[in-house]
This record gives sequence, C-alpha cells and structure tokens, in this order.
Amino acid sequence: MAYPLEVQRLGRRSWAEVFQAMREFTDSRTPETVDELWLVEHDPVFTQGLAGRPEHLLAPAGIPIVQADRGGQVTYHGPGQLVMYPLLDLERRRLGIRCLVDLLEQAVIDVLAAHGVQGRRREGMPGVYVNNDKIASIGLKVRRGCCYHGLAFNIAMDLSPFAMINPCGYAGLQMTQLSAWVRNIDLDQAGVEMVSALCRLLDYHPNWSEFLRNAN
Repeated sequence: MAYPLEVQRLGRRSWAEVFQAMREFTDSRTPETVDELWLVEHDPVFTQGLAGRPEHLLAPAGIPIVQADRGGQVTYHGPGQLVMYPLLDLERRRLGIRCLVDLLEQAVIDVLAAHGVQGRRREGMPGVYVNNDKIASIGLKVRRGCCYHGLAFNIAMDLSPFAMINPCGYAGLQMTQLSAWVRNIDLDQAGVEMVSALCRLLDYHPNWSEFLRNAN
C-alpha cells in the first residue's frame, strides 16, 4: 500500500523563510500528519552545517552566509538549482537516516540514467557524482523522529559561487549540473522527474494538486 505524500512547489524563496517553515511544520505535526515534499529554488546563499569549519569559506564575498542545523559542511544554493525538502515521519515509515540518504541518492541516479547520464556515489562522500564532479548534495536533520532539510540538485545554474568555498568541506571538489549533459532541461521538468523517482523508491502516492496550483 502506497503512503500519501503532499507535493508542494514553493517557487523562488529565501532560504531563511523556508528553513523557518520547515521547523514549524516539523514541530507542529502529529502522528496523523501527512508527509510532504517541498520543491524550491533559493536566492543565492551559503549554508553552513552543524560541523561547518570557517576555513571552508574561502572568499564568499557578496553572498550571505547562514547557519543551518543540518549535518555536513558548507554548500551553496542559488537560482537554477532544484532543492527538495522531504518532510517525513521516519518513525512511522520505519526509515533510518542512512537508508533515506541512499534513496535520495538513488532517485538522482535514476533521473540521470533516464537522460543517459551515469551518476554514482563516492565512498564516504554523500551525494551524487558525474565523472567525479558533484551534481547533487544531501544534508538532513532529524527532530522528534521526523526529518527536514534534504537534497540540492544542480540543474541549470551559475556554478561560480562554489569556487568561493570548499564544497561540502572538500578542497578542490568540482561541481557540475544537469544542463552540462542534457539540453532543454528546466527546474519544473527535473522536479517532476525527481518526485516520481523518489515516490517509486519510497512507496509514496503523490498528491500533485498544490504543485499544479502553484505552476507558473
């Protein structure tokens, strides 16, 4: 039996606004609250994880730096990047955090494969890579048995701000994006493909009504 999932398209929003909304949703949910998946495009921002080290911020001039309560080091969000926030009751679904990370990675790998691009994992380096360049990053937080934060998938964006940091704490790590491999791809198409892939892997039945209502 598939579980219900509300899919929300938030458009372009500031990271701080969505961060607050995620925490409020997680803190107010009950055992009966339906899980949600939020898709958003952020204004330019660097987010520093709980273990973040200042030496990984090389020259972040002109772009805000904010503290996040997720795991991991520093990353960049900006226009042209698909950010997906799975707001899931892990206890209800009997999902471990490692399993969820694996499934988020697999969803990206499946979407890439559908476009003829080979994505892969790298040992000890969460996320998805194409030819050793990182195309998707993952950072999660578990609170009261539920998760928030999630996945950032580079689709068609300005990658230059990544040169201002050591992405995810790795000096010299190069970033790539789907538009380098696939023509005529946009955030909406990538979002639909990612939601569909993730729902197959996690056995969710998505409700697209809010997603479609907020279509451009």
